[in-house]
Amino acid sequence: MDLSKDLVAASAEGDSYGYAIIKRVAELSGGHLQWTDGMLYPVLHRLERQGHVAAKWSESENGRRRKYYRITKEGRALLAAQRQQWKAVDGTLRGIWMQACTV
Repeated sequence: MDLSKDLVAASAEGDSYGYAIIKRVAELSGGHLQWTDGMLYPVLHRLERQGHVAAKWSESENGRRRKYYRITKEGRALLAAQRQQWKAVDGTLRGIWMQACTV
């Protein structure tokens, strides 16, 4: 079972740029996941090549150009399938751990 974490990078709501994605991942993980530019951008570029993420250059509020990323319809479908896989893994491990705790 392929349990890729790639689409986590692109599953932010709406368009988002790299630094905002890094901050959001840290926030959602309670600080347990600390991504760097060197970790995020190769993933985003690969997802863009695969058609799971679309990107566009735009000007930010302060006038700087930024590349904004958004998950595509195909990316959302893949993300839904991967969520189901993670749920199966989570449920299985919880069952094993619960059984081990009662022994």
